[in-house]
Amino acid sequence: MSGEREVPVGIDELLERVREGYVRIEAREAYEAARAGEALLVDIRYEALRERDGLIPGALVVERNELEWRLDPLGSHRVPEATGHDLRVVVVCNEGYASSLAVESLHRLGLKRATDLTGGFQAWRSAGLPVTAHP
Repeated sequence: MSGEREVPVGIDELLERVREGYVRIEAREAYEAARAGEALLVDIRYEALRERDGLIPGALVVERNELEWRLDPLGSHRVPEATGHDLRVVVVCNEGYASSLAVESLHRLGLKRATDLTGGFQAWRSAGLPVTAHP
């Protein structure tokens, strides 16, 4: 060991560093990619937010605490949609913050095409894209 200690960073700097490692996607582009079958939208919002605001039609709902287990193509608890490391995943949280940290974790699992939705679900809804009521 060199004896140097890592200097702690705040969440804003951490988000900036994480986001430098990939290109985020805007709502309209995510919508078009999902419609074309070129991307899997994954909603990581917790139940209360989904109940309050609704769902993105066709999005896979995987709460944040299960994300890595469900999307790891090598994992025994993966969802059927986790077909390989080349899968293009668009992670959606409420406002686009937690999703950035989730993407970093997916990159560490080898899902290098993972990205997140800038502005999250709220940006999706503000763009006038489809939303359905929570059942």
